[in-house]
Amino acid sequence: MLTSKDILELIKLLEECYPDPDCALRYKKDYELLFATRLAAQCTDARVNTVTPVLFKRYPTLEALAGADIKDIEEIVHPCGFYRVKARDIIAASAMILGVFGGRVPDTMEDLLRLPGVGRKTANLILGDIYKKPAVVVDTHCIRLSNRIGLVNTKDPVKIEMELREQLPPEKSSDFCHRLVLHGRAVCTARNPKCNLCCIASLCLQNNV
Repeated sequence: MLTSKDILELIKLLEECYPDPDCALRYKKDYELLFATRLAAQCTDARVNTVTPVLFKRYPTLEALAGADIKDIEEIVHPCGFYRVKARDIIAASAMILGVFGGRVPDTMEDLLRLPGVGRKTANLILGDIYKKPAVVVDTHCIRLSNRIGLVNTKDPVKIEMELREQLPPEKSSDFCHRLVLHGRAVCTARNPKCNLCCIASLCLQNNV
């Protein structure tokens, strides 16, 4: 496993490689990121980014989404897969945000998890990107890279989140996870990782076994 000094160096190297660790999902409002993340489950961010402009143009407010015809929402989000449950969750979560949270996406893990279709990954993304709170977003890239690098030795998302929370400086954690996504897409791919191009190869457990 990496030492505290190694982890700080790892963070520094990734910051240099990826200075702008923005979320790949496009949004303008807090709830738009929430629903874009819901649509991204088992779907690519690129595809979601083609669907959400249509969805939010036709339904530009939470009130409109809460009162939408589910068949129409299903038709719009169909390209994202699992469209029936995703449409249902979007409508139900819109109603709950309006009725329970005063029209504002909640800013605590506990309240976010009350929303239909919201798990810890989505909740952490909202906490980090919208509310700038310490957050650890454990997606497929995070699971793969954190194991390869040697930060964790488990595929369990909740265990990974808790272990990374212990290792990462809180103020760095959210951006660190975004950088893992960027690095996972560009270099540390699932198949045939480009270790010869990797900026953190010197610290990677897999590269130094």
